[in-house]
Amino acid sequence: MRVKAQMAMVMNLDKCIGCHTCTVTCKQVWTNRPGTEYVYFNNVETKPGIGYPKRYEDQEQWHGGWTLDRKGRLQLRAGGRLRKLLSIFYNPDLPSIDDYGEPWTYDYQRLIDAPLGTENPTAHSISALSGRDMDMQWGGNWDDDLAGATEHAVRDPNLTNMEQHVQMEFEQAFMFYLPRICEHCLNPSCVASCPSGAMYKRDEDGIVLVDQDRCRGWRFCVSGCPYKKVYFNHRTGKAEKCTLCAPRIEVGQPTICSETCVGRLRYLGLILYDADKVLEAAASRDPHDLYEAQLSLMLDPDDPQVQAEATRQGISDDWLEAARRSPTYALAARHRVALPLHPEYRTMPMVWYIPPLSPVADIVHAAGYDEADPDKVFATIDALRIPIEYLANLFTAGDTEPVRRVLRKLAAIRATMRAEQLGLEPNEELASAVDTSPTELRDLYRLLAIAKYDERYVIPMTHAEDAGRLLAQHEQMFCSLDAQGGPGMGVTEPAGPGGHTFRADDGREHFNLLGWDGASTSPHLFPDPGAAEGGPS
Repeated sequence: MRVKAQMAMVMNLDKCIGCHTCTVTCKQVWTNRPGTEYVYFNNVETKPGIGYPKRYEDQEQWHGGWTLDRKGRLQLRAGGRLRKLLSIFYNPDLPSIDDYGEPWTYDYQRLIDAPLGTENPTAHSISALSGRDMDMQWGGNWDDDLAGATEHAVRDPNLTNMEQHVQMEFEQAFMFYLPRICEHCLNPSCVASCPSGAMYKRDEDGIVLVDQDRCRGWRFCVSGCPYKKVYFNHRTGKAEKCTLCAPRIEVGQPTICSETCVGRLRYLGLILYDADKVLEAAASRDPHDLYEAQLSLMLDPDDPQVQAEATRQGISDDWLEAARRSPTYALAARHRVALPLHPEYRTMPMVWYIPPLSPVADIVHAAGYDEADPDKVFATIDALRIPIEYLANLFTAGDTEPVRRVLRKLAAIRATMRAEQLGLEPNEELASAVDTSPTELRDLYRLLAIAKYDERYVIPMTHAEDAGRLLAQHEQMFCSLDAQGGPGMGVTEPAGPGGHTFRADDGREHFNLLGWDGASTSPHLFPDPGAAEGGPS
């Protein structure tokens, strides 16, 4: 057992009102610089919708994430090192600026300089990239609130095979909001896609970051990420991404998107997991098994054996206490109401979502059901306005049973608390019908509805005294699966000046042409004639 700590986030979609406050504050803190005009580390999408960039969830087009080869081994969907070398100067899997939407501003100076007259001057749109006049055709929130749903939302990849069940007529339309940040995955395909080793997963808390000094701007991380949450800064020539507000996390503060969230829908906390089992979980044959496989990685922080092993491997007592109090572990593993986003990408994402529960009471009364009868309350789950099949395509690789189980538990909470607030006797059968107890239902209600600040954000401070040890142990932290037999780039030990050479799985030292800065020496670029088998060539 190799115990690792992972900072994770859970978002309660029942609370998101689509106000984009998280997007605005993240933009102001992280991406308000030249070169990042089109970049949103945090964005809020309307679902159904094609997202940002367009149709990013269609991996048949973008080839992001992982897949299994014929022998059941993990491999990057975009191909390995050879394919990257062949496509180094032309990557066909990169979204264009039209897919993101060219950013624009307005010619305000025209208003200021307009002479006095009877005509009202207008500030027309100009490109924030080139400064030229532009005719806006697409943007980050172009289909917000189902705007143009009949034209755009029908292209949502999650609606595949559901066209006959979902019509984009106004009276039949459904929608909800999906805030998105980097998933900070346990098995990040962006890290494994990076030829220069600039992308890495931080050892102490699992946050995925970019080493700006090592980044060469090849952009394979952009195409390798199935969530398209790595961006290219066209001014610096470097890749950038959500850092989970690492400077704030290190001092025990929540991310800026969490801090400013109007709906208080975000939760932050530590999850302990077994790093030795990540490869096996990510390589599960049946995509429907990936959700349970990821849950099996999570270790119970109250287990004395886990605590002892974590202490032996250097996890401090205050971090273990934070893991025991973690709201993300409680929601994802203990209560099992949070689900991962697109587990079929096999990246083991660590930003989880509580699916939205549509209004139940109106359906119950309209159908003549008795809300005191659990069978009749739960019978309405399949009649909700948001189709379970759609939620399953988002969160459980198409398996509807886990989604139905979550919605049944949320419905039980709603019915129980509604009865208490009306002075009625709660139906004790509701809890047993969802395999829980009335006490656990009330605990879950408290966490979801009225949890205080320090209950929603349980973030231990970084130990400064560990910085030297971590730096000494890891000159560069790679993907947790980049080891002998792992499915990453095959690099187990950086060597040579600047890390331009590496020791591959075959034990030989090779030169990393893609990570070369062009100035330093280039050992092992060509084979040594004296060392070649059979003598000089």
